[in-house]
Amino acid sequence: MQLSATPYEERLTAPRSWWFLSFLIGVSFALVLLPFGTLPMLGGLVGGTAAAAVVASSYGSPRIRVVGDSLIAGEARIPVSALGSSEVLDPDEARAWRTYKADVRAFLLLRSYIPRALRVEVTDPEDPTPYLYLSTREPEALAAAIEAAKSPQG
Repeated sequence: MQLSATPYEERLTAPRSWWFLSFLIGVSFALVLLPFGTLPMLGGLVGGTAAAAVVASSYGSPRIRVVGDSLIAGEARIPVSALGSSEVLDPDEARAWRTYKADVRAFLLLRSYIPRALRVEVTDPEDPTPYLYLSTREPEALAAAIEAAKSPQG
């Protein structure tokens, strides 16, 4: 497997505000356990914060990568030879493709906290998936990496 000319890797991390919310969830657990004493309250603060942080971290863990001749988006691995044209979606168009323009057969790797996306057509006739919808902070760079991986390397 050759490395692509324009390597691309992105982790769809949760926004910073979610980490603050994790702390606030810990505070709410601490307040619930306050009547039982100081030690349970501290346990609630630490345990609630840790549990909420684990949830935020796992939700923000998917990666999008272009490696060799494949696009890896979350759990999916698609050869770039099976991909057609790419369309960079601004926030309004991305919202439209997440809602009323969406096809139920499409592969969606979306995170609502990332306003932009890339829509990539799937050209493999044996694959029922019409397109990939990928939330990304840098759709232009991802599209360029896919195109670079498609072109023959010499």
